[in-house]
Amino acid sequence: MTSYFISIQVLDMGNNTNLDFIISIIVAMIAGFCIGLERQMKNKNAGLKTYTLVSVGSAIFTNISFEYTGIDYVDTARIISQIVVGVGFLGAGVIVQGKHKISGLATAATIWCSAGLGCLAALKMYTELLSATIIVVVINILFGYINSKINKNTNNEINN
Repeated sequence: MTSYFISIQVLDMGNNTNLDFIISIIVAMIAGFCIGLERQMKNKNAGLKTYTLVSVGSAIFTNISFEYTGIDYVDTARIISQIVVGVGFLGAGVIVQGKHKISGLATAATIWCSAGLGCLAALKMYTELLSATIIVVVINILFGYINSKINKNTNNEINN
């Protein structure tokens, strides 16, 4: 049913105005900023600019697809799927494999989520955008804390 709702909503996007575009870009920027701020404060590989730009860029491409809705060769769902693929390559760039450790996976996953937030902003799914932004930030903060406690306890057990 959700895909049906999105399809109907996307079909209505053919009348996307300049104001709609500007609002969606600003909302995407705010969502990307919220995620980026948390990552920047933790000195992660990607920070404020990266997450904000990924979110805004995704909103831009999604909005562009609305301008061509109804034309035979343009499909908004395909544009969004290509955003996912493109951001996947960006995320792959932050993953680093060390001798005994792989790092950057959470950063890559968060970049991927940031792209999704931009798509939600362009689709005018603002309630879902707010919920998803909060969830991503909470996951990074709370699960990061839990992860560090688990790793600390594991390291203490190994050293004892």
